[in-house]
Amino acid sequence: MADHAFHPPFMLALDIGTSSVRAILYDGRGSMTDHIAQVTYDMDTSQDGGVYIDGDRLVDVVCTTLDRFITEAERPRISGVAVTTFWHNVLGVGADGQAVTPLISWADTRPGTIMPALRERLDEKTTHANTGCVLHSSYLPAKLFWLAQHHADEFDQAERWMSIGEYLFLQLFGETACSISMASGTGLLNLHTCIWDADTLSALPVEPAQLSRLTDLDEPFTGLKDKYRARWPALKNLPWYPALGDGACSNIGSGCVTTDRIAIMVGTSGAMRVMSSTEIFTIPEGLWCYRSDRRRILMGGALSNGGNVYGWMRSSLQFGDDAEVEQAIAAMSPDAHGLTVLPFWAGERSPGWHASARATITGMTLHTTPTDIMRASLEATAYCFASIYARLQTIHVEVKEMIASGAGLLQSPAWLQMMADVLGRPVVASAVTEASSRGAALLALESAGILSDLIEAPVPLDKTYDPDMTNHTRYREAMSRQQELYELLVSSSE
Repeated sequence: MADHAFHPPFMLALDIGTSSVRAILYDGRGSMTDHIAQVTYDMDTSQDGGVYIDGDRLVDVVCTTLDRFITEAERPRISGVAVTTFWHNVLGVGADGQAVTPLISWADTRPGTIMPALRERLDEKTTHANTGCVLHSSYLPAKLFWLAQHHADEFDQAERWMSIGEYLFLQLFGETACSISMASGTGLLNLHTCIWDADTLSALPVEPAQLSRLTDLDEPFTGLKDKYRARWPALKNLPWYPALGDGACSNIGSGCVTTDRIAIMVGTSGAMRVMSSTEIFTIPEGLWCYRSDRRRILMGGALSNGGNVYGWMRSSLQFGDDAEVEQAIAAMSPDAHGLTVLPFWAGERSPGWHASARATITGMTLHTTPTDIMRASLEATAYCFASIYARLQTIHVEVKEMIASGAGLLQSPAWLQMMADVLGRPVVASAVTEASSRGAALLALESAGILSDLIEAPVPLDKTYDPDMTNHTRYREAMSRQQELYELLVSSSE
């Protein structure tokens, strides 16, 4: 598509995901152009639940992505750089500004081993009310406490602790800061005052001075280091907006910026979220609350399992191509397989927050097929979303639309229909293919005054999946089976 079809000025969005880095150019209304660069990478994993990556290696992936973007011919003039990264990650930085620990991902479950000791230091209800985060291995209180206990040498070398977005800016600019958005997903920020939470930090071997200065989108960075100015001349004099949490950006990118729209996202993991501008709020048990910026909160629940479950099934059960899988699962009737699944391949976050939970499949016979297992696992994941939705309803969320995004979900109309049937509400597929990067671009455009408010941005939508209420009733019975198995195998073990 020709650039003259778009509305300048243009914003470059840099999206640092858990498996790839993408650089995408958006116009002044948040429309994605054809100017895209992407570089894939793999996290390192270990048998004991580790998920991590060398921070400098990931910075190199980001730089390579920008190299590819910048070398593209006939690129329009860029007005700024927006950045979004995956939430709940941390690395230690030494006195020389270089990483002394790997970047520990949200998916790393090793900190789950120290949870009993952490709960002796912190009151769960108070911590949840203040920070919006529960005590769980995915958040920084557990990760930092675990690093101090199990990697003391590296921990002692660290003078500062930061996310990958902060570390990237430290390398590019020689200074850094943490956005309110990223800070809200750490479990270390007081969500109500928007400052680092003194009570939480007092229970950890980390001083407030070891954390970055807090900032927001109204304080963009300028002044790239000389070597990067020479490397990317098109970016050298631009404002770079501080890195934002991908979940908040995904909501915004898919058009879910008011309380009447709930976002359902399934990428590698999954989430259900609703955004509001309220100043006084309570957080239902089992859910979290973060911020997109100082003005807006984001409430919901996250699953550690989503597209990763589909991918595991696809690989391990040796299915054919995606079209064959889709045809096979679409041909099945709801809950016709006789299976009950706990879809915790990567542990559990919302709503039970049992990091040590593991996947379980019961009811298999000699008649059970790989397709049965695939369909049952996708249905089981939808049941987890229904549990989150039930908790969101306790805060009187009046939903007009449920908007689905994320490649894991949008690639499967059958899964979208399951989701609508399980929830008992219409689910609308987003027409936005890159919701997180679009959301980052829109927030930057709003901060720059190009958009007066996020609500001005178009909301591109695709097909609506209406629920079959007969299927809904059948699924409710299946959800009861799942809950009974959950209480037997997960709740009773912790």
